[in-house]
Amino acid sequence: MTKKTAKETIAIQTKLVMPNDTNPMETLFGGQLMAWMDELASISAFRHSGRICVTASINNVSFDHPIISGDFVTLEAKVSRAFKSSMEIFVDVSVEDADRNITKCNEAIFVFVALDENKKPIQIPELVPETELEKKRYDSALRRKQLSLVLAGRMKPSEATELQSLFE
Repeated sequence: MTKKTAKETIAIQTKLVMPNDTNPMETLFGGQLMAWMDELASISAFRHSGRICVTASINNVSFDHPIISGDFVTLEAKVSRAFKSSMEIFVDVSVEDADRNITKCNEAIFVFVALDENKKPIQIPELVPETELEKKRYDSALRRKQLSLVLAGRMKPSEATELQSLFE
């Protein structure tokens, strides 16, 4: 199976925030932003795996800066690490206001699983990180996966070697 780089998985989309996308405070509904992020993450997952992929979990979502009606929102999704059939995807969100100021405002971490024609998990290519940020996200993805498995009772804390390394 051919390895892939993170840059091969990039999906970018820009949206105009319309009044129907906002709440009574005229800021973007968090759920609308999450839907946009999930959709773009699925495209990135497909670009990595070449398969239909489904959302398995949302590991983290941060809302650090309000997005108002009339802003342009740019979302960039990129696979940060691939496991056997699952992959972690980072989605970075920036906003451009009417004065053309661009601010990073949100990020999220999604986990997707690639499926075969019988809707069963299927093996996916390995991911090779290239940039420093990609390497940092690649390394931290294993810690997040181990933490998730420990919390779900599917891994013993003593087996979570990446988590243990944080405390040594």
